[in-house]
Amino acid sequence: MKKTLVALSVLMAATSAQAIELYNQDGVTVNMTGDVEVRYKKDIGKDQNTKQEIDDADFGFDTRYAVNDDLQVGAFLEFSGDNSDRANDKTSVGNVYVGFYHTSYGDLKIGKLDTQMDDAGIGNDYLFGVNSFFNDSNFGGEEAIRYDLDTGSFYMGLGLIQDKHEAQAIGKDGHYFDVKLGYRVADFDFTAFVADAELKGKVLNNVVTLDKDETLMALEVRYAGVENLNLELGYYTVDTDFRTGGSTDVDTIAFAADYTWDKWNFAGGYSHTDYSDNYTIGTLNDAKDAVTYAKAEDFGQWFLNAGYGIAPNTTVYVEIGDNDKANSDLGYGIGVKATF
Repeated sequence: MKKTLVALSVLMAATSAQAIELYNQDGVTVNMTGDVEVRYKKDIGKDQNTKQEIDDADFGFDTRYAVNDDLQVGAFLEFSGDNSDRANDKTSVGNVYVGFYHTSYGDLKIGKLDTQMDDAGIGNDYLFGVNSFFNDSNFGGEEAIRYDLDTGSFYMGLGLIQDKHEAQAIGKDGHYFDVKLGYRVADFDFTAFVADAELKGKVLNNVVTLDKDETLMALEVRYAGVENLNLELGYYTVDTDFRTGGSTDVDTIAFAADYTWDKWNFAGGYSHTDYSDNYTIGTLNDAKDAVTYAKAEDFGQWFLNAGYGIAPNTTVYVEIGDNDKANSDLGYGIGVKATF
C-alpha cells in the first residue's frame, strides 16, 4: 500500500480513472482495473546495484448493484502479483471491501483499504519521490472504514483503522484516524489532511514495540491556470510524543511541476526534509534480530523525468534523482507502466 509521497495522487488518479467494463445489465456493473510496471533501477545511495523490479502487478474487480437511481452497493477485490518490487511465487490480496455509493451523500467503504492520508501527494514522479513523511504510520489496513464526499467544489473524507489482528504498527490497543478537506476554485485546488495515530504495534521485523502518539498534517496547493502546465506545493509534518517521555518532529516542504507536450510529459520536483535534533532512525542488522539507531540527517532531494505515451494508458519513462546526504550517488531508472 505504501508508495512514495509525490507519486501517490497521480498513480491513484490513473488507476481509478481507467477501467474495463466487463458487464452492465439490469442495474449490475462489473469493471476490471489494474496496473503493471516493470523497471530497471539504481537507487539513490552509495554502492547501489542496478536491478530489474516489478513495481506493480495488480488487477481488481469492482462489482456494483443499483438499489435505486441514487444508491449502489457492491464489493471490490484486488490481487497483487508483486511483493517488495519482485514478482515471485507469493501473490497477495490487495484491497478488499464492500461499498455503498450515493449520488448525494457520498461513498462508504468497509474492509481492507487505504484511508485518506494515502491520497496525500503532489507531482508526477515514477521512482524518486518524497518518502520521509511516512514514518511508522500506515495509511491503510485490513480493519478500515473510509467515507468520501465530493460536491464538485468542496470535497472531504474520513478514515478509521483498528488493528485487533496485530498486523501492523498500530497494534490491538492502538488506533488511527484521518480527515481530508479540499476546495476547488478557479484554477486552484486546496487540500488539507490531518491524522492522529496511537501506535502500539511492532515494527522492524517485530524487534521494536512501539508506544507513542503521532500527529500528521499535510497541506497542498495545485495550480493549473497555464495550458499544459501543472504547479504544486506541499507541506508535510509529523509530530511524535513517546509515552516514555520526549518528543520529535519532522517537516518536509515539496515543490513539483509537470508539462505535457503532445505525447510527452516532462516533470520535476524538489523537497527538503528537516528533523528535530533528537530524531533517530532505526536499522536492522543483517541477521534481522537487532536494531541500531543513528541521528537523522536533514536533506534535500530532487527528481527529473520524461515519459512518452506509446499507447493508450501506457507510458515509457526515464528518471534521475539525487539528494544531498553524505556518501550518496545519483539514482536513475527506465521503465514501462500500463494501467487499465
